[in-house]
Amino acid sequence: MKKKKADYTHLSANQPIGIFDSGVGGLTVAKEIKRLLPNEDLIYFGDTKHLPYGEKSREAIVGYSTKITNFLLEKNCKAIVIACNSATANALQEVQELVADRVPVIDVINPVAEKVSYEIHNNVGVIATKATVNSGLYKKSIRKHNKFIKVDELATPLLVPAIEEGFKNHPITHSIIYNYLSNSKLKNIETLILGCTHYPLLIDEIKQYYGNRVRVIDSPNIVANQLKMILDKHHLLNEENHQSTYQFFLSDITKNFEKISKKFFGKSIDLELKVL
Repeated sequence: MKKKKADYTHLSANQPIGIFDSGVGGLTVAKEIKRLLPNEDLIYFGDTKHLPYGEKSREAIVGYSTKITNFLLEKNCKAIVIACNSATANALQEVQELVADRVPVIDVINPVAEKVSYEIHNNVGVIATKATVNSGLYKKSIRKHNKFIKVDELATPLLVPAIEEGFKNHPITHSIIYNYLSNSKLKNIETLILGCTHYPLLIDEIKQYYGNRVRVIDSPNIVANQLKMILDKHHLLNEENHQSTYQFFLSDITKNFEKISKKFFGKSIDLELKVL
């Protein structure tokens, strides 16, 4: 049966965009959305109390994701961006069912998988959390579009805690990156997908490891462009040139989140504690 075409005529272009992640990782996506869509108001929820999602059960991730989605819908968001690979891999269907075509839902795996599938990539590596790798969603999504691409996925669980603790450009992260990327699973890759929105915070260190031998995919940029395309298609782009607002809600306020969010969005932003 043909799927019914989504109708978003009840939405308005001046409503905010909702974004969520387990912590600071989704800020890499939010930052790209801010750059690409400077007229949009953003509401960000960081579930810092429950991070990392990659170590949680599927049931727990579904529970957190649906609660946050409800919160963003109550905040009158015109689109929901699941800026978390673990949440996408484990709770995308449940979030879509909950939203029930009220607003568009954009995830961080399918747009990346589709783009990689239609470009020249033969051997693709994915580094991600255990929850994302165990779901196999990257491999399924890429091979759905192009069955000839070889995809190797590697769980890299120590990276998220290191990033959340602020270990960027640090001997600890250098050591972790070297140990993971030298794994035999990634030996012959030509392209690497950073399958966790935290990982672009280490993109310079990852590129340094490879030199020019491997192409590292910029996922936040792909996701932001997908969001722009969907909003444009449904006439929901905010074209008013106004002072955009950025609201940040956290289930636990951490120093590292404060530091990175202020670096990306300016010193004057406020973080609000919200336990769901």
